[in-house]
Amino acid sequence: MRLFFALWPPAITARTLSAWAQAAQLATGGRRTAEGNIHLTLAFLGTAAPAKAIAAARRVRAQAHRLPMEETRYVRANRMVWAGPRETPAALAALHERLAMELYREEFILERRPFAAHVTLIRNARRAEVPALPEVEWPVGEFVLVRSALSSRGATYEPLERFTLQP
Repeated sequence: MRLFFALWPPAITARTLSAWAQAAQLATGGRRTAEGNIHLTLAFLGTAAPAKAIAAARRVRAQAHRLPMEETRYVRANRMVWAGPRETPAALAALHERLAMELYREEFILERRPFAAHVTLIRNARRAEVPALPEVEWPVGEFVLVRSALSSRGATYEPLERFTLQP
């Protein structure tokens, strides 16, 4: 099964981002991320058994924090529109680093590119003009291990296990 670790937004945050993406889609074209699939990827594992990933995640000690969704970007090379913070919060960077270290101890090989905190909201966008992003609050109190399945109707995500962050 294909696995990844992610931050999953509270329902109100997902609803706000989805509503913005719906309006932005009118300006950019493309295909927006379904509200139930909105997430911020921490680590993509690919095809793997969940037991080792769960063992790694249980060893991660990191702080709960707020994730400000402050800006949007159109990435021409990928034809996508995403939202994210202007700068990655220190607590999120620490969570990403600790999770990567524990996954490495379990012999997972992760991507080597720098971590860029973002949420993809539109794929196959044809234009860069988007409406202003409203103020979005995302309290982060946990991260999740997610199973991804691809079908002709797109991706479906199933959270397998949740890991609580320290207050």
